Amino acid sequence: MSNSIKSYKDLIVWQKGYELVKLVYKVSAQLPQSEVFALQSQMRRSVVSIVSNIAEGSNRKTRKDYCQFLHIAYGSTSELETQLSLCKDLYALDVKECIILIQEVSKMLRVIINKLEPSS
Repeated sequence: MSNSIKSYKDLIVWQKGYELVKLVYKVSAQLPQSEVFALQSQMRRSVVSIVSNIAEGSNRKTRKDYCQFLHIAYGSTSELETQLSLCKDLYALDVKECIILIQEVSKMLRVIINKLEPSS
């Protein structure tokens, strides 16, 4: 992390991810009771994984370790986007705001990963 960044909480990608957590919790609360231990639970784990891996990775000692955690967070964005598409298609939930935020977080993660990884 750069000198101006004192904590993972200062990272815009983490801040946007945190907003995404709150939004996904609200959307997933609209799922039927039958999905509480299935889709709802999986979505909540996926979205929490995004911010948790950004936070944990930012406190790792090496760039390589940090990148590994960012890759996990990045993968979780795709997982969550798929789950939200299911919510839209199966239960007609409005997930547009979530999808927009996921795409934003995903792009930010990709940029950070590209900057941190050595060129091949």
